[in-house]
Amino acid sequence: MSTEKTPLRIAIAGLGTVGTGVIRLIDSNSDLLAERAGRAIEIVAVSARERHRERGVAIDRFAWEDDMTAMARRDDVDVVVELVGGSDGPALTLARDTLSAGKGLVTANKAMIAHHGLELSRLAESKGAPLAFEAAVAGGIPILKGLREGAVANRLTRLYGVLNGTANFILSSMEEKGADFAVALEEAQRLGYAEADPGFDIDGTDAAHKLSILAALAFGSELDYASVATHGIDRVRAADIVQADALGYVIRLVAMADMDGSRGDGASLMQEVRPCLVPRGHPLSHVTGATNAVVAEGNFVGRLLFQGAGAGDGPTASAVVADLVDIARGTAGHAFSITADALSPSPAADRGARTGRNYIRFAVKDRTGVLAEITAAMRDSGVSIESLIQKGRSDNGGEVLVAMVTHDGEWRCVEQAVEILNRSEDHTAEPLVMPILGA
Repeated sequence: MSTEKTPLRIAIAGLGTVGTGVIRLIDSNSDLLAERAGRAIEIVAVSARERHRERGVAIDRFAWEDDMTAMARRDDVDVVVELVGGSDGPALTLARDTLSAGKGLVTANKAMIAHHGLELSRLAESKGAPLAFEAAVAGGIPILKGLREGAVANRLTRLYGVLNGTANFILSSMEEKGADFAVALEEAQRLGYAEADPGFDIDGTDAAHKLSILAALAFGSELDYASVATHGIDRVRAADIVQADALGYVIRLVAMADMDGSRGDGASLMQEVRPCLVPRGHPLSHVTGATNAVVAEGNFVGRLLFQGAGAGDGPTASAVVADLVDIARGTAGHAFSITADALSPSPAADRGARTGRNYIRFAVKDRTGVLAEITAAMRDSGVSIESLIQKGRSDNGGEVLVAMVTHDGEWRCVEQAVEILNRSEDHTAEPLVMPILGA
């Protein structure tokens, strides 16, 4: 294939691990990329907070911009790669300026896309500029391309997966070493899997950003990050890991979305992130460490599993450059597969009507009558108990843990029972509820 066409000229904002990874990838695979894209991909300008920091790649060959928004105004730039992060602020300003100038935008910024993706998609379409964000979800896994292209013939009704490598590393560490949450988090920080402030990872926010993007693409619905019910992993204890194992499960932070018209409220969208019990035979049970995985279910193709490295300079840079190749070829298409105006608003599903089995763990004072109180609350709320386990007794009348598995039932009944028990002085912590994922 001829490579004599005008190169695709790019500018990179943000020279952290991913930004420098993009430079290294383009340096290493420049000939291969030119063959596959039909034209060379050439870096012409870069910007970051610190110009003279050692990064392991030579950047003095590129033009430097102290103000990254100036890259959107450069005549020698066709595409800006935004790798700064943050849902608002400079990253959003750069995105708006780039698309307004009719230039392409490639970003790994899931927070910005989750909050402003609809606006940016409309702006891109109005200017005839490509907008691409494969790297925003699941690192190097081509999940967006897989849904947009490989599964395009299917009506997708459900998707779920492990979308945050930090949370998954912590849970895997607890599983392997019997460590409690705080110890596993400290190890993840020491090894570089968790930031000094890991809030977005452990509270589920990062996974929720990614889930809202996946749901919009999979179901053709408007982005609705605000309706994602989000619960993190900070309340999971080592005892929960042990009990789940005894029951034949592992615990994973699962992001779940489905578009269901059978609930009696039309085609409603359910989006949720929370720790779940996953059967050992399920594909997600084998996702350990910092790995990500997504399961999508189509009406003709059945169950699809996408799995791989969810973060890191190499995998994420690979996703960024894959978007650049699509733009160089002229095959980028619409950001959400269809036009922004064709995305349909979908009412949030009635979460209380969801049915299934649940694992509930109670932390209670070691007093006579506590078990009776728990079973009464379940009975009065319409929750059917499959099994009830109390492990040991405290030596000093302190806290003991009681675990329960419910039969199939409505989520609203479980919520009602938990609300009743939250008011009890015998409970030393809020009950932890984890849905049991179907096989």
